[in-house]
Amino acid sequence: MGYEQILYEVEEGIATVTLNRPEKLNAFTGTMGEEIYDAFGRATDDPEVRSIVLTGAGSGFCAGVDLTRISDPGESEKIRAGNFIRKFADENYHRPKPTICAINGAAVGVGVTMVLSFDLRVAALDAKLRVPFVKLGMLPGFGTTRLLPQLVGRGRALDLLLSARPILGEEALEIGLVERAVPAEQVLPTALELARALAGMDPLVLEYCKRSVAAGMAAGSLAEAVESEQRHNTALRDARTAAGR
Repeated sequence: MGYEQILYEVEEGIATVTLNRPEKLNAFTGTMGEEIYDAFGRATDDPEVRSIVLTGAGSGFCAGVDLTRISDPGESEKIRAGNFIRKFADENYHRPKPTICAINGAAVGVGVTMVLSFDLRVAALDAKLRVPFVKLGMLPGFGTTRLLPQLVGRGRALDLLLSARPILGEEALEIGLVERAVPAEQVLPTALELARALAGMDPLVLEYCKRSVAAGMAAGSLAEAVESEQRHNTALRDARTAAGR
């Protein structure tokens, strides 16, 4: 698949996917969504890729949906019911390889909700993040009603969604929406440094750690979480033995 609205490159075991509509602050389109979905599937299937980074070209990360494309029936259908909208969040949350989002500038609407399923998020200190769905008479997608409260807690999630107020990367770090907040010029280098560190680790260990954490979060009790950890440890040992590690 050729890409028109994203860039894709692999170097040092890291696949970097870049939203590439800088003149529109990388405003989201259905085509962009399908390209992101394809690129992440490609990176997941590539044995040379150990970690995956998503970022934006230019000064913004993603300014939300490009409303000028809504009138196009094909674009509208992709935005409403394409693979990216329907499948990406769940698949990305359970992706075996580590995923990192480098939020290099403004992130609005889908520019925020698309990053919630990533393992780690790095934001510019002065990046403005906002989820204005309620003001637009809409509800968020991408599993936001589950993922956002998991990251920041129910009260803070509702504060962000109901007020639709913008926050800066610095506050996003304080409330747990992102894991790092750095000056804008350091966002991608920081994300790539994290990605390189992860790329140097045993991918099976990383995969089973992610599986175990997801299972522990879904467990109904602490005892079930402990049992799940034991099962995953056993499965990891078996997988490493089978792989000759």
